[in-house]
Amino acid sequence: MGMFSESVDVVCTPSGQPLKLDWAGRRYTVCAEPVRWYERRQWWAEESRAPLGSGPGLVDHEIWRVQVRPAEVHPPGGSPEDTLTLDLSRHVASGRWRLLRIHDALQPLRKPKTA
Repeated sequence: MGMFSESVDVVCTPSGQPLKLDWAGRRYTVCAEPVRWYERRQWWAEESRAPLGSGPGLVDHEIWRVQVRPAEVHPPGGSPEDTLTLDLSRHVASGRWRLLRIHDALQPLRKPKTA
């Protein structure tokens, strides 16, 4: 699994669920029901104090695991080989999105080069 942090542009449904994203110059469409959870972050290393009642955004990261396919390559349904599984984080206060993880085991298969 590759883990890093890179900015991505995400289009959401009215309820806030990821629907499409732009990453590395390509548009992707979410092709399966996303999963959301929260992860604790080391807020004490970045903030002097946490106001009472602050959770999402200061103490916790909102994380979404999404399965996506390139929007321009295949019609809806596409090919399973084109599916990527990504973990995205949304900064609650600013609405900015970051790509955190690409799940290697679920990356599309690459055909070996032939001589």
